[in-house]
Amino acid sequence: MKKEPLKTWTLTMAGGILSILLVIVVVWAAAVGSVSVPFAQSAKIVISRLPFVDAKKILADVPQTNKLIIWDIRLPRVLLAGLVGGGLAAAGVVMQALFRNPLADPQVLGISSGAAFGAAVAIAFGITFTVSGISSIWFFAFAGAMLTMLLVFRVARIATSRSVTGILLAGIACSSMLTAAITLMMMWNREKLEQIYLWMLGSFSSATWIKVGFMAIVLVGAVLSFIVLGRDLDLLSFGDNEAQSMGVSVRRTRTIAVVATSLLVAASVSVSGIIGFVSLIIPHIMRMLVGPKNRRLIPLSLLGGAIFMIFCDMISRTAVPPNEIAVGAITQVTGAPFFLYLLWKERRKGERE
Repeated sequence: MKKEPLKTWTLTMAGGILSILLVIVVVWAAAVGSVSVPFAQSAKIVISRLPFVDAKKILADVPQTNKLIIWDIRLPRVLLAGLVGGGLAAAGVVMQALFRNPLADPQVLGISSGAAFGAAVAIAFGITFTVSGISSIWFFAFAGAMLTMLLVFRVARIATSRSVTGILLAGIACSSMLTAAITLMMMWNREKLEQIYLWMLGSFSSATWIKVGFMAIVLVGAVLSFIVLGRDLDLLSFGDNEAQSMGVSVRRTRTIAVVATSLLVAASVSVSGIIGFVSLIIPHIMRMLVGPKNRRLIPLSLLGGAIFMIFCDMISRTAVPPNEIAVGAITQVTGAPFFLYLLWKERRKGERE
């Protein structure tokens, strides 16, 4: 009984520290770039957009050029990176709970491959149009992700009545098929090969305020559904039969969780390309801090994923100026050693058992 206040205090401290750190990282990332903006000015520009703030007074000593750089160019990119990172981390928590496997990843659903296939079609066949500042590549990527989600569900339903194993196998099969199709398109359109490959590595260089708004809406909806299902996801970790005996509607919970995760991953991949390992690294770090309860783990992973992704994106655009490194390459360099550590940890756990 004495441990519960400590858990609550730890959770509050972790959430508070991560929230403050996220604000600092957002302001810092917006200030850093080919043209440096003082941290104080970056903070003023961000604060000036808050309600009940006298923008004219607070921005009196800030040059107009810096306002344009921060608000119109860098801040949309920083916020989009944070939303995508937080979304992928939250999706990773849910996938690991559903599959009862700490190595589960949202990409096993095949949604990422579907988005990549859609983007590859738009690039390879030169389909170019823009609607409200959003390019055809985004539309095709999101459409590909959603169609793949429907295909995976359909295959899983026909094969195994939409069980966890059925969804997993259907996702892997669809992902393999789409990856092969992408490879063929790249070989048939060698002049577009580099563009397709760079998109698949992930980047936030095409960030716009419209994409930020779209991603925010999807993220809020998905995370709220995750938190509502938090208790049921905790009970699912004991197995389907045990969860059902404790009043959980297993099929309903799984369907809502997978659909929400798929929508979140589809939105994330469509605006940024394929970015790996975030959904593995962050949930494990947060789980070590606050334990396995999903209602605690999901919001903290959201904050941690946002911080991690903003930091990776900042490295990607500042490490080798004026060129840019694909942010997906940075997360892979960071995540691969951590993934190997998790494999080793799981092996040691299996040997002890």
